[in-house]
Formats: sequence, structure tokens, C-alpha cells
Amino acid sequence: MSTGSQWRAPAQGRGGKYKRRTTIAAAAATAGLLAAACSSSTSTTATDQSATTTTPIKHIVVLYDENISFDHYFGTYPNAANTDGVQFTAAPGTPAVNGLTPDLLTHNPNLFQPQRLGPAQAMTCDQDHSYKAEQEAYNNGKMDQFVQKTQKDECPAAYGPNGIVMDYYDGNTVTAMWNYAQHYALSDNSFNTTFGPSTPGALEVTAAQTYGAQAVDAKTGKPVQDPEVVAAPNEQAVGSDIGDADPVYDDCSNKSHTTTDNLMSMTGKNIGDSLNEKNISWGWFQGGFTPTGKNADGKAVCGAKHANLGGQQVVDYSPHHEPFQYYKSTSNPSHTAPASLDEVGHAGPANHQYGLEWFDQAAKAGKLPAVSYVKASEYQDGHAGYSDPIDEQHFLVDRINAIQQSPDWKSTAIFIAYDDSDGWYDHVAGPVINGSTSESDVYGPCASKPALGGHQGRCGAGPRLPLLAISPYSKVNHVDHTLTDETSIVKFIESNWSLPLLGNDTAEATAGDLSSMFDFTSAKATQLILNADGTEKH
Repeated sequence: MSTGSQWRAPAQGRGGKYKRRTTIAAAAATAGLLAAACSSSTSTTATDQSATTTTPIKHIVVLYDENISFDHYFGTYPNAANTDGVQFTAAPGTPAVNGLTPDLLTHNPNLFQPQRLGPAQAMTCDQDHSYKAEQEAYNNGKMDQFVQKTQKDECPAAYGPNGIVMDYYDGNTVTAMWNYAQHYALSDNSFNTTFGPSTPGALEVTAAQTYGAQAVDAKTGKPVQDPEVVAAPNEQAVGSDIGDADPVYDDCSNKSHTTTDNLMSMTGKNIGDSLNEKNISWGWFQGGFTPTGKNADGKAVCGAKHANLGGQQVVDYSPHHEPFQYYKSTSNPSHTAPASLDEVGHAGPANHQYGLEWFDQAAKAGKLPAVSYVKASEYQDGHAGYSDPIDEQHFLVDRINAIQQSPDWKSTAIFIAYDDSDGWYDHVAGPVINGSTSESDVYGPCASKPALGGHQGRCGAGPRLPLLAISPYSKVNHVDHTLTDETSIVKFIESNWSLPLLGNDTAEATAGDLSSMFDFTSAKATQLILNADGTEKH
């Protein structure tokens, strides 16, 4: 029998059964560590509360990549074919995941059976990952319309045969990801908070919210009704983001404002605002954010490029991947650089928004902010069509090696997380926690629950995504089944620094807790330095 419409029940419920900041704090208190964890490992002043935490974690790093479903990377974990690529053999006793069973591999209800992709098929077509198309692929929980609804196979110089949307990689290609799962903690029950593309995911992982979006005419600067960008808008054109419009507060949006596509702004609070209120250091670091010059109008130009695995030159910076640029309070429109490394994470002209090179310098110097969101240049972010799992792996290995060799590693938690599924097949339909009945909602279960705050266009949970926790305090070779979503990262940050909810019916209020991926009683996970191909250095 197909398991397509089933989801794995977590050990704990979601919503009312989750009480904020209790699980993380309790884990530390049980071992008698709470008092020590709450004390500063460095001197805490009235102007910097970064080290006052409820756990031993003083630094959170979110490596935020693009467009991968859980089955696409981990469907057959921990079993690799070992017919090509890098050899992978799992440790004895490695736990199983809720993955692609023999039945799903050979009797799948979709038009094509899932096929293994090897390193030679690393460059693939991008799939349709719009809000409506992903819901249509679910077919009311039957999970059998992916080929018809999300597949795209028209892309030059990339692998994209009919049925490609169903296919998956294993540890012979995504070797580093599988090795990180072997040594640290992997979740097989974590989801997009909503359906849809990159920007909604980026907003969820930083603001736990897609409501408050407003489409803006790029020529006049005035609000406009645009159903491709904002779902269920009110008379002021404010609704929920379901699209990928570039941010209003960014010189590099619309190719340095040389095109006239509608832009988007966000109202409300994000986690950066909340961290600022408590004087806790933080930053968003993105490849290509540092401008390469200015145009005739004096606006910053983000023109840096790199070649991907296929030799294609790809612009490094994507404005719609930078969520803090949608909020006036946390934006850095001109991409102003910090005055020095000491400013990174703190107030200054850069306003907590930086090029990726500043993260690398901070990690090497042992000056990581308390909270860091890290975004690769496009050629290394994993997004099919212009990136690939091998280029992505090189980015992840470089950054994680640097963090593990940094003085900050002993008190750091790294999350490898993803913004959306790209429309890639995954057999698990998560539970609908937040309902919606907007014109864009076609998935029947969306109507089964009320919309949080009455804000339509936020149906979720959406597709299942990979999530890994890498830390001295993460559980070792552990597969976690707790139901979580992207906003669980916001909840973890809030819990660790005793921050309030962001408010206005943000989704972290009902999100599952990530603490079950950790053991705060002692640091048991060891350092793992990898080669570029994902194998362990000896």
C-alpha cells in the first residue's frame, strides 16, 4: 500500500502542547547546567546580551540553501548504490528515515517511478515550485500529480528527461550531507511552513510570517494589487507573500532597477528587530551582497559572477533571497559595508546585512555574532537550473570546516536548512496546521483549519525539507522524528535568548521544538572535517 498521504506522528504534538522556551531550558536544567548556561562565557555588558542564553549554545549559524525536498537528498538514506561517485557506507546501527520504500520506488502512484541520479546528473532542470502548483501536485493527499503539476523539463545544458521531478540523489553525490547526518542529527519530519517558492521560505525562517506583504509598483513606488506576489490582499494591497518579487529596500533589486517588475515590502517584526531590542548580535551574510559598483542613478550594482559545475556564469546575488531587505528597519539598501570586523553583528552603517566574506572573516577570528544567517552565492546555493548538489556541497564543507576550526565551535549550533522543495517529489504530506481559503489555495485540507489571525494565503505545513543540526551538543547519528517547520528555527533562537514571540499570529507560536535534536547535558559530538568531495579527512 502506498504511504503517500501519510505523515509520521511526532513524539510530541504541535500547537497548544508546545510551550515556549520550556523544552530547551528544561533539557539544560535537568543536568544541572542551566545556571552555567545562563552565565556568560565572556563578559556580558549592559549593551551586549549575546552570551546570556538558556543553553550552552552561544552561536547559532543557519546555512540556508535552496530548493530541495527531503526525498530528493535523503530518500534512500542510509543506503547508497555505490555504483558511481564517492563511495558511502553507513555506520552499523544507523537509524532509518521515513524515506522511499521499495514499494514507492517500484509501484509509485505518479506517472514515473523515482530514479537515482548520480554525479553525472548533478546539473538538472529547475522545477515548478509556485504556491498553487505544489498544492496541485499533492492532489488532496494522494501525492500523485508531481509530473503533471510541478515538472519542468525545458532547460538547456542540463539533465531533464520526462519524470525528472521524481528523482533523487544518494550518498554517492551528496556525500557531505550524508556524512553530517552520520555524525550529528538529521530530521525526517520537518516541513516548509507554507507552500511556495524562495521568498516565503526566507521570510518564515527569519520572521515566522509571510503576512504583511505589499506589492509595490517599481516606477511609482505606490502599492498595487498583484495576485502573483500577494495572496488575499486587502484594500491597501496588504496580504500574504506567495511569490518572489524583489525587495523594495534594495538598490540591486530588479537588476539595479533597470527593469520594472513589481517589488514587495513587508511590515511587522522580524527576528533581527527582536534581537536588536535585546542587544544581541546578529547578521545576514550573502554571497554577492558586496556591490561591484554604481549605476548612472547612483544605485549599487551587484554584478559579481561565478561559474557553476556546468561552466555557466551565474550572478552571485539574488535580492529575493535576502529577507531582511523587505523590512525598512533591517534593510541596507545601498549595500554599505561595515566599518570593520568589530562592527559585524552590531549596529552600524551595514545594519546587520553583509557580504559573505565578512562571515568568513568573523569565523576565522572567533568573532561570530550570536545569530548568523548564511546564504551562498547562487552558483553554490543548490537551486536547480543554475546550481547543483556538488557546488552546494563545496560551499557547505568550506563553511562548516571553518566554523569547526574556529574558537566559537565549542558553543555553536549549525543548522543546514532549505527555503523550499523546488517542487521535487516527496512522498509525505504533512499535517495542515494553518488553514487558508484564498483563491490560490487548491489543496482540500487547507480549508480544514482556520487561518491564524484570519490571514489567508499561508496554508501549511508545505513540502517536507531536509534539516540537519551540527553542534558539539547535537545528538550523534540521530534521526529526529519531531514535527517541525522552518519557523522552528525562529522559535529556537527566541528560546535560547528568552525573546518574546514576534506577534501578529506568527507561525513559531505553533511550531515544533528543535531541542530533541540536541543533548545539552554534555558535548558528545566530535569535530568532523571533510574534504571537498564530502569524505572525512584523516
